[in-house]
Amino acid sequence: MNFYRTLFFFLAFFTVLSVSAQNKVSKRIMEIGQTDNRTMEHLDILANRIGGRLIGSDAYENATYWVADKLKSWGLEVEIQEVGEVPVGFNRGPWFGRMYGDVSMALDFVTPSYTSGTKGLQRGHVLVEPKTRQEFERMKGRLKGAWILIEGESNGFALDHSAEGDSLRSAIIAGNEAAVSDSDKIVEPALFYKEMREAGILGTIQSAPVPLVALYDRKNLHSLSFDNLPSVPDIKLNEDQYNMIRKKAEKREVVLLEFDIRNHFKPGPVKYHNVIGKIRGTKYPDEYVMSGCHLDAYDSATGAVDCGTGVAPNLEMARMIMEAGGNRPDRTILFCFWAGEEFGLLGSKFWVENNKDKLPRISNYFNRDGGPTAASGLVVPENMYDDIVACTKGLADYHPQIPFTVEKSTQPPRALPVIAGGSDHAYFAMNGVPVIAFRNTDPLGHNFSYREIWHTTRDRYDMSIPEYMEYTSVTQAVTVYNIANLKNLLPRDGLYIQE
Repeated sequence: MNFYRTLFFFLAFFTVLSVSAQNKVSKRIMEIGQTDNRTMEHLDILANRIGGRLIGSDAYENATYWVADKLKSWGLEVEIQEVGEVPVGFNRGPWFGRMYGDVSMALDFVTPSYTSGTKGLQRGHVLVEPKTRQEFERMKGRLKGAWILIEGESNGFALDHSAEGDSLRSAIIAGNEAAVSDSDKIVEPALFYKEMREAGILGTIQSAPVPLVALYDRKNLHSLSFDNLPSVPDIKLNEDQYNMIRKKAEKREVVLLEFDIRNHFKPGPVKYHNVIGKIRGTKYPDEYVMSGCHLDAYDSATGAVDCGTGVAPNLEMARMIMEAGGNRPDRTILFCFWAGEEFGLLGSKFWVENNKDKLPRISNYFNRDGGPTAASGLVVPENMYDDIVACTKGLADYHPQIPFTVEKSTQPPRALPVIAGGSDHAYFAMNGVPVIAFRNTDPLGHNFSYREIWHTTRDRYDMSIPEYMEYTSVTQAVTVYNIANLKNLLPRDGLYIQE
């Protein structure tokens, strides 16, 4: 009997010691978060020194090695994982535009990625695109050196310069309704695009709502080669300025526009990579808690919000956990910086497809891709509730104005495979990995609008909210660290119906 009492005492002692060490690390993370929080330093470097980060760009490669070097400097194991390649790279430089006439003004515009720049500063007259073959032939002699105002409202995508796009336009011109869907008619302006290019136009200009969105044509990107590139600028102009210029052009008033657009292509193929930072677990190194974000970003701004607001906290979480004490977690924590989310979840999909053996041993994958709001709580199934409450102990009082809460979910389990939405958690969820996400809120009333910056020229550092960002690094770090120290993996049967 004395042996079992002694054994029980030691087990209880080491359990209390383990919990005490866990709480010590949590408290230390919170102290660091209040006194030495570097989240915004990371965001400043990412957004303002490196900038917009398309895969295939020098900026993306720079971000890859900067993140990897940071993680290594804090003592993490780091893997730079090749995901794929694009046939041609793209780097965006500065762009300028101006209107001259009875009113002169600077122009507010953008061009989609992987589209042509100008050949230096180019100035020319303005014409409205022709609608019929007869009209095209009549104005053909004036097309050389002209900027062409085209129909439709920009949705951020480039005009389709492929052979397929030209075939669609030919079908529209010929009135072949069977070959053209209604959606094709809507998204394919500039019916005589190919002929106008051959006639020597300087570029096309399309009306664009504000804030200006600039995307790229994923459909045609992989068919590009360095010898087959867009040849004229594809300008998306502030709709108010577009309408004013169009009225003047229709009245045959003299209007001159000049643009200097420095879009540069890079011979490929250009490889792109995930960055994975690892804090190896001591007891269960082959079980995992994962925290992820996407490293790539559209390049018409600096990618500070989408997804610098994921990258910067993910970096700071890793730093604070390593800084907080000598106790490594029981399970391995992976900090994941995914490539090509904006191209179709390429990096996270690649990892899932190449790590099928790890998926049953992932306690949770946390994804952040929703803006600079505060990660202020979790909603979890009832069978996780007590564990998550224990893992977030102390966070309710961390910030007096931003209470952290844990609530029980009322949602029933979902049958696999689930439809998981358009961010990097998707392929994890479809394979049955728990993807419980932090609830992101705006408790201090900053009135942040994600739609205002999403893929627009306003995706800048100054659109972030430092207080929320720094808070998020702390709440996520404490939660992730403590989940890695639970005596068990988080259960899945509260989330998914097990077949």
